[in-house]
Amino acid sequence: MQPGSMFYLLSGLVIMGDLVAALFFAKFWKRSGDGLFAVFAAAFLLLAVGQLLLATTDVPVEERSWIYLIRLAAFVLIIIGVFQKNRKG
Repeated sequence: MQPGSMFYLLSGLVIMGDLVAALFFAKFWKRSGDGLFAVFAAAFLLLAVGQLLLATTDVPVEERSWIYLIRLAAFVLIIIGVFQKNRKG
């Protein structure tokens, strides 16, 4: 089953939102030098890449699990960044 044009529109909006968030956090990382902002920027960039792959590849639904591993990596990156931030104080 091919996704409709609404899927592509919403995927584009999600990708754009993720990229804007990544740029937002990258800007604050550059200003403050806080590594947590860099972690969030990288995580949102990974989320954008995952959504881009989901929207542009014609992988059947049953075989998309490798794409969701990119999202998992983004969330694991955020968890690691928060733990490191709290451990340093």
